[in-house]
Amino acid sequence: MDPAVTAKMADTKALGEVKALETFYTTLQTEPAKAFYGVKHVEAANESQAIETLLISDNLFRCQDVQERKRYVSLVDSVRDSGGDVKVFSSMHVSGEQLMQLTGVAAILRFPMPDLDDEDEREGSDSD
Repeated sequence: MDPAVTAKMADTKALGEVKALETFYTTLQTEPAKAFYGVKHVEAANESQAIETLLISDNLFRCQDVQERKRYVSLVDSVRDSGGDVKVFSSMHVSGEQLMQLTGVAAILRFPMPDLDDEDEREGSDSD
């Protein structure tokens, strides 16, 4: 509650993660076409350079599968190259645990992409 402590905490990485996750949840509720989670949706948004903020868990960089690790490193590099902000969440923090419940990767987009939701529905009907 002390304003001096709050001011110092404002610069901490954890506070940035918490704010980014709150923004993601708010966007998911108010503008669902601008917030996606799951690697397929996030990679599809990245192909259109639509990612404003990428939220990713540090767990994904410690994956035993080298190909999987390279996939996430490439995603992070690509988002940064296109001017997006990348937040790497610590799995040791509550916000990182919450992100892992959402597959460990999520994105807030610069512009709505309602077609991403449609792709899931098409894939589901193709397998029938």
